[in-house]
Amino acid sequence: MKKEKVGKWLLISILLIAAIVILLINPIHQDENYHIFSDENTILGIPNFWNVISNFPFIIAGIIGLRKLKFSENTLKMKLFFTSIILVGFGSAYYHFIPNSTTLVWDRLPMTLAFMTLFSMLLSEFISEKLGKKIFIPLLVFGIYSIIFWKFGKNEDLRLYVFIQFYPMLAIPIILLFFKPKKETKKFYWYLLLCYVIAKVFEHFDFQIFHKMQWISGHSLKHIFAAFGIYLLTFTIDFKQKSQEILK
Repeated sequence: MKKEKVGKWLLISILLIAAIVILLINPIHQDENYHIFSDENTILGIPNFWNVISNFPFIIAGIIGLRKLKFSENTLKMKLFFTSIILVGFGSAYYHFIPNSTTLVWDRLPMTLAFMTLFSMLLSEFISEKLGKKIFIPLLVFGIYSIIFWKFGKNEDLRLYVFIQFYPMLAIPIILLFFKPKKETKKFYWYLLLCYVIAKVFEHFDFQIFHKMQWISGHSLKHIFAAFGIYLLTFTIDFKQKSQEILK
């Protein structure tokens, strides 16, 4: 119990600190250089070929997740999560086909829904099912609003989007370390987090990796590793279904 109390205080403290920082810093505007990637090669008539094609693993992982959920009960959140992942695949492919701030909306919107749904899933499974249910819709609304606030707000400010993307990434390790799941699915969330961290490293070194490898960029590898993390998460469904069969 003491360990869980420490976890709760850490989650609340980080939330408050992150919120204060976001309120105090100046508005964050979209850097137009963000749309410049190392690999701009056109192959088979498709511009930015590998950055476009490397999004299809998201679609595959999302479909695998939905198929595994077919015979499960109480899976609304997971269905929305894997549906959002499929939409991330299409939205990100569209953005990389025509990279600009307008098409970027269709990349970030489903990504935001996936982040918020995943966070709610973790709260339900590790901390409190009641809390996860109660906060689910507000999280989705807040996530959608962060995109509206950025794209259609007066200042085109990214602060809310930055908050909803990075706070869950800080909170997830705390949840995994300080709280016990109802089922032994913790390792799959660690795999997902590890793949996400590796993906972000590849994204950061986009140009260096492309310069070294010549045929594929760090950004394309980011898509592949992030999608692989989602695929590994689908194994939580297998475990939960086996547990339900044993209980029956």
